[in-house]
Amino acid sequence: MRRTAALAALTTAVVTGSLLPWLSAANAGLVTHCIGTGGAVTVPNDLLVPAGESCALTGTVITGNVTVAAGANLVIDGGRTEGTIRVAADGYLDARATTIGGSVVLASGGYGVFLKDATSGAVTVRPKGTAPIDSFLFTEGARITGTVNTQGGEVRLGEATEVAGNLVSSGTYYTDLHDSFVDGTLSVLNSSTGTVVCGSAVRGKATFAGNVGGVQLGPNGALDSCASGGYFGGDVSVTDTTGATILDDNIIDGQLTAHSNEPAAVIAANNRIRRGVAGAPPATAAQRQQASAVTTPRQETVQERAEDRRSTAVQEADAAGRAHL
Repeated sequence: MRRTAALAALTTAVVTGSLLPWLSAANAGLVTHCIGTGGAVTVPNDLLVPAGESCALTGTVITGNVTVAAGANLVIDGGRTEGTIRVAADGYLDARATTIGGSVVLASGGYGVFLKDATSGAVTVRPKGTAPIDSFLFTEGARITGTVNTQGGEVRLGEATEVAGNLVSSGTYYTDLHDSFVDGTLSVLNSSTGTVVCGSAVRGKATFAGNVGGVQLGPNGALDSCASGGYFGGDVSVTDTTGATILDDNIIDGQLTAHSNEPAAVIAANNRIRRGVAGAPPATAAQRQQASAVTTPRQETVQERAEDRRSTAVQEADAAGRAHL
């Protein structure tokens, strides 16, 4: 009896073990390719938009992860994805009124990510590196439940976007925050054309260092049009800036540190700074005039890029017909 039971158990183990690789391979192969358009259906596995193709979805639910391959486009309206969305080089993601359960990752040289009235997990933009394309991250009314980590391209979060974690920016073309909220800390380092925080609230510490082109916190600056200042719940540090730096109409519930900026930072009298200012020499009249010389709003360029790519993607998807979802 014992010998028979042992033999049966061994046989079961061998058969089960021999099936495991096959089962794993089968599960790995459950990927739906999307070329064309799709409606209110559920994709019960991962989804792939093949290289160079376009996929436009309305009301679609994807239970797995999503991959947008090199040069591909994915447009989602009113849908839901439960996994991570990865966008490859020259790939584009346009998600509106959509819930993304996992994170969004834009690879080096990715074309861009546009989130409008959408919810997602953490968002990562990889550095450009040697890629020929400089990416963008553009949001309107989005809710990001994790951290935003951007290491390249044009970054604009606006229209009441909410970031539940930290916003970390390093080496971007610019990083701007308009009429939005960051529940964690804000860090903008080494942007090549500066940074703007306008009409926004940052709960944690805010750090701006090594930026070229200037730092504009509030209105009356040279980088972008802005109607009102911001609220900073912790200390604010603005250092090692090259270009006009102005702080206007802000509430800082901490200490402001401003030093090693060229020219010296202009700190308007209407700022309310709870713990005072450290290290900031007074700006000259010429520096105050330079800091307030408003230029053309720069977000228009990235808006045009997003709309152009979306329009092209939808046209290509329509031409391809219904996707086999």
